[in-house]
Amino acid sequence: MKYSKIPGTDIKVSKICLGTMTWGNQNTQDEGFKQMDYALGQGVNFFDTAELYPVPANAETYAETERIIGNWFKSTGNRDKIILATKICGPGSYTAHVRSNGFSADALNQALNNSLKRLKTDYIDLYQLHWPERQTNFFGPRDYTHNPNDPWEDNFNEILQTLDGFVKAGKIREIGISNERAWGTMRYLEESKTNILPRVRTIQNAYSLLNRTFEGDLAELSIRENIGLLAYSPLASGSLSGKYIGGKLPKSSRFDLFPRFAGRYNSPQALEATERYFEIAKKHGLTLTQMSLAFINQQPFLTGNIIGATTLEQLKENIDSIEVDLSDEVLDAINAVHNAIPNPAP
Repeated sequence: MKYSKIPGTDIKVSKICLGTMTWGNQNTQDEGFKQMDYALGQGVNFFDTAELYPVPANAETYAETERIIGNWFKSTGNRDKIILATKICGPGSYTAHVRSNGFSADALNQALNNSLKRLKTDYIDLYQLHWPERQTNFFGPRDYTHNPNDPWEDNFNEILQTLDGFVKAGKIREIGISNERAWGTMRYLEESKTNILPRVRTIQNAYSLLNRTFEGDLAELSIRENIGLLAYSPLASGSLSGKYIGGKLPKSSRFDLFPRFAGRYNSPQALEATERYFEIAKKHGLTLTQMSLAFINQQPFLTGNIIGATTLEQLKENIDSIEVDLSDEVLDAINAVHNAIPNPAP
């Protein structure tokens, strides 16, 4: 395994981070336990979850993933071996079954304390805001379109004040953001610097061969401001495993079970790019999964690559990608495809 540090801290994390959002829906608790056992045995010490998981989110399975992780901690006693990240979900119709008061002090207190109970721990290593409260371009849109009727009011300071209380109480160690844009990230940094409040250490955004939008303003911001990327959907919901190539739809795959997730990755451009990446991998004796994950592992702004799997076989291949180093020839070929078909699945 290879390791990095959460920027600005001494917290050592594996570059491969274990994603958990299928546990409690696609995966049973027993399967989740086996994934955690295997990952830890391979040197993975970084787990990422969220109160909203499993996904697709609904009231019946709400927070089941955190409960599974908490049960594993209780049964194994491995809490002190894991750097644990979780998230509070933002407002919106998708989370109406959770709460409706965004990142207010009451919402943050309720969310964190309930996560601590479910996870059977008294602290979270990295506590993240799952997405912004304001209306901006996250979860798909490439570009920002301003809505002058957005009811959101600037509350960056209030959020950081509340999180500061959690840090001082020993309930969280560090904070992160997710699905955030450059402007929001800089506002958090401005407030933390001006008012001596907790500093955002990581940003968890989608990043894959089919979605390299992070390489715009956020990549420079990440490097110059020392905020590490936690890359999620590195295989584009399984598209970059190659299992859907040629119109295939494996039984019990994510797109088979949840067809609405497929649309983002099934445009003609995304399918064409995936085919081209598959040919590059095959030419160089790699699987598409290995190449896709290794590309992310080598990025200078990366802190953790959040891999997810529904089987131990998939998990093994994902973790083993840390040992793959892509040559300049492979990287040049990847970039040629990206230049021809940029970001077909943002």
